[in-house]
Amino acid sequence: MEALYMLIPIAIGVMIVVVIAFIYTVRSGQYDDLEGPAYRILMDDDDPRIPHQPKQLSEKSSEHSTATDKSV
Repeated sequence: MEALYMLIPIAIGVMIVVVIAFIYTVRSGQYDDLEGPAYRILMDDDDPRIPHQPKQLSEKSSEHSTATDKSV
């Protein structure tokens, strides 16, 4: 029974901290766009980790295409 005198104020304190944290997250806008992150994973066009074609290969392919165009 004596433990309740200590546990009830601790529980109320934790509850107050959680409510303050929730109010802070709502006011900072963290719950405004719930669907955006789900669609953002599908739109990775500007991903810098996608390897680009080296210049040497692209120059050789353009030379090859101009050489074939001239012969036609």
